Amino acid sequence: MLEHALLYDAQGQPLLSGRLNASRDWSEVNAFCHRVYMPLATRPLVAGADPNATLRTLSIGRIVLSRFCFGVPTRADEFDPSSGNIIVVNTMRGGVRHPLTDGTGIDTVAGDSYVVDCSRTDYWNIANGDDLQFNLTIPHKLMEETAQRWYGFVPEDDLWKKRLVFGRGHSPWLSLLDYATLSVDAQNNRISSPLIEKRIEETLCLELLRGWAECSGLNLETGARSAAPRYVREAERLMEERAHEAPSVADIAAQLGISARSLSEGFRRFRGVTPHDYLTARRLDGLRKALEDAPPGQTVSSIAGARGYVNLTAMTAFYRQRFGETPSQTLRNRFSRL
Repeated sequence: MLEHALLYDAQGQPLLSGRLNASRDWSEVNAFCHRVYMPLATRPLVAGADPNATLRTLSIGRIVLSRFCFGVPTRADEFDPSSGNIIVVNTMRGGVRHPLTDGTGIDTVAGDSYVVDCSRTDYWNIANGDDLQFNLTIPHKLMEETAQRWYGFVPEDDLWKKRLVFGRGHSPWLSLLDYATLSVDAQNNRISSPLIEKRIEETLCLELLRGWAECSGLNLETGARSAAPRYVREAERLMEERAHEAPSVADIAAQLGISARSLSEGFRRFRGVTPHDYLTARRLDGLRKALEDAPPGQTVSSIAGARGYVNLTAMTAFYRQRFGETPSQTLRNRFSRL
């Protein structure tokens, strides 16, 4: 599988004719790495050895595909995190050593697929010189967009920091890569249909995300509830900070630059409650603390009024339901809790 990737198209026509596809010059090899992957450091493990590199690359949307090897035992490290790229290494021949999340290393062999987000964690690899790699360079931002679009949230760094092997042997992932490369038209060195190209780009990201999450122990369907999108988490923070101001859900949504409807849908999906219920609970929590900390002479009416409560009867009913006592009882018993 991938034997002819970036060599020939589905009609057997040669790809990338007339381009620099190989080199024995370290300056050309390093320039290729910096352009296709990101700025990094390379050094041959055999002193004075010249490369015998394969350098073939093209893009599908924002994803850069590359057929690559140094051709001599080489260590690559100091991958630049500011480039914001994810690297997927699919070993086609030989062996490549990579770090794992637990600090150990693993040697990938033909058919193995390894992923690392260089924008979130450090990375190095050691190629044995007989290896051949089919690599993908994917912007981290593109993966975030895919996660948000398909699952409604962006995973936390717990996922992105995982360095792991997510496919072995004749995996569906490799079959997808094979299909993607065979979709390229040799005449133009690209996928002729922009619509198909966009769909393949998205499918590659989606399949990578699925495999990565599965091997990390993250269920993208049920995990979404605990890893809500940023706007839900920001709304929660604002509701806690501004509870004493009695903001409305519309106020919170406006501050975040989204509609109240979008905020409601986000809370329903990721928190299982409405934003109104969440805000009501945070306001009641704040009221209880204010009652417990009230100095002598304060009344329930004055404390509640200062926190935006107008209908004291309704407030008292919600308060009793939440805390099992009335606001007056909390105020009266505050000193017994000391």
